[in-house]
Amino acid sequence: MVSKQKTIIVTGASQGIGAGIVQSFLDRGYNVVANSRNISKSEAFKASDKLALVDGNIGESAVATKIVETAITKFGSIDGLVNNAGIFFTKPFTEYTAEDFKALSSVNLEGFLYVTQGAVKQMLAQKSGGSVVSITTSMVVNPIAGITASVPMITKGGIEAITRSLASEYAKEHIRFNAVAPGVVDTPMHATNPKDFLKTLSPMGTISSVEDIVDAVVYLTEARNITGEVLHVDGGAHSGKW
Repeated sequence: MVSKQKTIIVTGASQGIGAGIVQSFLDRGYNVVANSRNISKSEAFKASDKLALVDGNIGESAVATKIVETAITKFGSIDGLVNNAGIFFTKPFTEYTAEDFKALSSVNLEGFLYVTQGAVKQMLAQKSGGSVVSITTSMVVNPIAGITASVPMITKGGIEAITRSLASEYAKEHIRFNAVAPGVVDTPMHATNPKDFLKTLSPMGTISSVEDIVDAVVYLTEARNITGEVLHVDGGAHSGKW
């Protein structure tokens, strides 16, 4: 349990990694504001005195504003933010459309920008530091042959870049910015993929569990002297030397 009641925002929270992050922070005694497009209608969570649910597309500034306002109104602070919401799909580079790029940019970049701005403004007002952890992917530094994800990597690589810049910008205020870069994770997205093949994508021959990613997020959220880091949870794939 944490020593005092803290509040954390989690986006993309209705399933998979996001749901695991929400549950872990609830178990650790945090207040949580959880967002996804239809989280209040899903069966993942029910609102309580410790958990607020906010529906909506995180790529819309009005939704981000509502999330931040909900945290402040219901719980009185914002101490942490986990930018987990994201979309990912593959095509040959020349087949990505303008609509594809807009969709990726809306969720992956605007979905980071607006809610992070709101959270940081509140953290600055509180004068007690804070943590922002974002989910990227190991493929930013280790493209995998045959997985044609060049355009999504513009967005994920951008998140890693801004994480390092913001870590420097707000270091004196003790607002920390870090990222977790998973490799293959055992989520519904890979339900139809052969597990034996997925294991070949990491040197350790393993597939990360949701719990592996959640542990990394919790660690970075609570590690008071770590900022500007990208923690790879990918069985060594980011080394690119195997």
